[in-house]
Amino acid sequence: MCDSWPDNARVMTQNSNPDYDVVIVGGGMVGSMLAAALSSATETAPAGLNIAVLENQPPEPFEPGSHPPYDIRVSALSVATQRMFEHVGAWQGVLQRRACPYREMLVWDGEAEGRTHFHAADVNAPELGHIVENRVIQLALLDRLRIADNVTYLCPASLVAFNATEHVVQCELSEGHPPITTRLLVGADGARSTVRQLAGIDMQRDSYPQHALVATVETELPQQQITWQRFQPTGPEAFLPLCGSRASMVWYHTEEEVRRLRELEDSAFIEAMEAAFPSELGRITRVTERGSFPIAKAHAQRYVSNRVALIGDAAHTVHPLAGQGVNLGMLDAAALAEVLTKAQAGKKDLGSHRVLRRYERWRRGENSLMISVLDGFYHAFKPQPVPVQTIRSAALNIADQGGPLKRFVMRYAMGTAGHLPRLARR
Repeated sequence: MCDSWPDNARVMTQNSNPDYDVVIVGGGMVGSMLAAALSSATETAPAGLNIAVLENQPPEPFEPGSHPPYDIRVSALSVATQRMFEHVGAWQGVLQRRACPYREMLVWDGEAEGRTHFHAADVNAPELGHIVENRVIQLALLDRLRIADNVTYLCPASLVAFNATEHVVQCELSEGHPPITTRLLVGADGARSTVRQLAGIDMQRDSYPQHALVATVETELPQQQITWQRFQPTGPEAFLPLCGSRASMVWYHTEEEVRRLRELEDSAFIEAMEAAFPSELGRITRVTERGSFPIAKAHAQRYVSNRVALIGDAAHTVHPLAGQGVNLGMLDAAALAEVLTKAQAGKKDLGSHRVLRRYERWRRGENSLMISVLDGFYHAFKPQPVPVQTIRSAALNIADQGGPLKRFVMRYAMGTAGHLPRLARR
């Protein structure tokens, strides 16, 4: 219960009907996926739920067929995430704008000779995933929400306070919006989640001694649908293909070194980047944008409380070295949608603890495992004695030889392993 609930707010009685079945705070990628999944009248998501989405800032327009400059914020969407988009009818909206498939992934040890080359053909798949701008992801989902007659999209709007009672959640919104009530309040509002803070849910957070430098570049050669990643003691260096002769570069290093690189003149910056990546990529001809951010892992102690659920970065953040953050959030959204639609079909209370605990038990363990795996990668490639480097390099070479282990790692990276929600399945 939130102590800051205003005195003049509307109070619902036990027999009153709430304004909405589900209110989602945060209309970004993950929140919009949940809304799209709940609004889709399909076998996995029966119609009937009345949904509201609160979003502070709409994405910049990007009309299909246009060619605006590339955004610096991109995500590597897994095969499982692509399936979710297909199920809710949003994948075509992604492809009509801009997406770059990648079919190969080359990983190598910067201190030794170990390397592994993953190829989609190893698991009989057309691709391993797609690199897509975050704005494109959000807009493609928003296209679906606009045509859904059971979704109210409030923008700009934010949550100011809420009071979770036995039967409803009373929500006070930002200026210009009247209070609303709902059976379930979902926090999809990012790592600094207002919903999580107002619900009093603690977050265990650990910062890495790293920052990430990101840059969008143009290259001499067209990109080859390969993601390149070299592991250095200071952190990974990644080169992600975009459409045509463009790429997104990510460089993990100390805060001081990232700041130095970010402030270099373009020519010196290009020289530093070219020294870090294989010559097969060709020369970098232009840098169009640069940015940086700190790296941390965090995990909420609980995903649910009284009529409240958390998804995506509101519940967890991971080291971005494998690009799994957004995919984990999408799996949260698909799992919660499945739990809620089953509850709706069974005429159960969507906001009851029994219903929400099914979601928490499902996703918290899966996310804990991924947080630990990615943290293990980070520690494995920190400065190590030569014998450890040798073992680490040998492990990469063994993985490159194929077999069940390689296929398992690939399927996990593609999001097709584990306990998948229906939306993420074939």
